[in-house]
This record gives sequence, C-alpha cells and structure tokens, in this order.
Amino acid sequence: MNAPDTCTADQARARLHDLTVIDVRTPGEYATGHLPAALNVPLDQLGRALPAIEEAARRGGILLVCASGTRSAKACRTLAAHGVAAATLTGGTSAWADRGHELHRPDTAARATWSMERQVRFTAGAVVLTGLGLGLLHPAWQLVSAGIAGGLVFSALTNTCGMAALLARLPHNRPRPADLDATLAALRGR
Repeated sequence: MNAPDTCTADQARARLHDLTVIDVRTPGEYATGHLPAALNVPLDQLGRALPAIEEAARRGGILLVCASGTRSAKACRTLAAHGVAAATLTGGTSAWADRGHELHRPDTAARATWSMERQVRFTAGAVVLTGLGLGLLHPAWQLVSAGIAGGLVFSALTNTCGMAALLARLPHNRPRPADLDATLAALRGR
C-alpha cells in the first residue's frame, strides 16, 4: 500500500479553515492539547466513525493527527482502504507545537492522562523492575523482564506497539460514548 499523503505543520496551519482535522489519539491525550477545531476519534474507533468521516471527506480535505504521525499514518492507510483520501500531519502535535503553533486545551480539561508514550514507558519499566525483583526469589521471573525487552525491540523494528494498543483499552483512555457520539454528529454536520 502507498504511503499516506503528508502535510507539514505550516501547511496544515495555512489550510485549517478548509480541513476537517481528526485527532486519532486517546481522549486523555487529546485533552492535553490538540490542534484548533480538531475532533477526537481514537484510532480503535475509526471503523465506527467511517460513515461520518466519509461524509466529511465529501465536503473537503481530511487531516489526521496524532502525537508523532505514526498512528495518523496508520489511520490514513485504513481510510484509504475504504476509499477515503486523507493526509497525515508530519510529526504530529509534537511538530505542530515545535513550530510554535497553538494547541487547544479545553478549559474543562477533564482527565489528566499521560501521553501514550509516557504510559508505555512507565508500564514497561514497572514490569521490568517487578520481573527483576521477583527474579531474586526465583530466576524464572526474569523471563518477564526479558519478554518486555523483546517486545520493545520488536516495537522499534516494526514501528508498532502492542503495549500501547493494550493500554489504549484502559478506561481512562477510552472515549465516553456521549463524547464520541457528539464527535460523529460534528463530522456529519460540518
């Protein structure tokens, strides 16, 4: 499959008025700061949102955004497989902020959730330390630490992260049904 179309932070900023921006991060990450007017459709909810995204795409361009550009590129490929053209923001919200562009942070920033990258680092580190500590009681526990190390190497080589996919399913990373329904309505009516 072809690489998705890309858009730099400066290009996206110049075109914000005619783009529908969809942030595919978890709701907690989205609440920490997102592009102005971006709508939150977590990557694992993309299938449910597909009809509304198709409607939005008929009205204009779609820009997908995540923290670094990896998840949004995956989302672009998923949409392309369903005949929906979209672009990804190169470097994600990190690049956007690095260029000095404003990130919207809701006044009612509900949940103070760590970024997915930080959640993965914390979980991997905690499991490795636990495995090493329990390894003092019985050497077999060190295999837990070895498994995490192997998973991190695999993650780097494939540019995927199974641990992030699991963590995204935790309650604090899930959209409330009403929030996603409101986003879908906004996509249909924009």
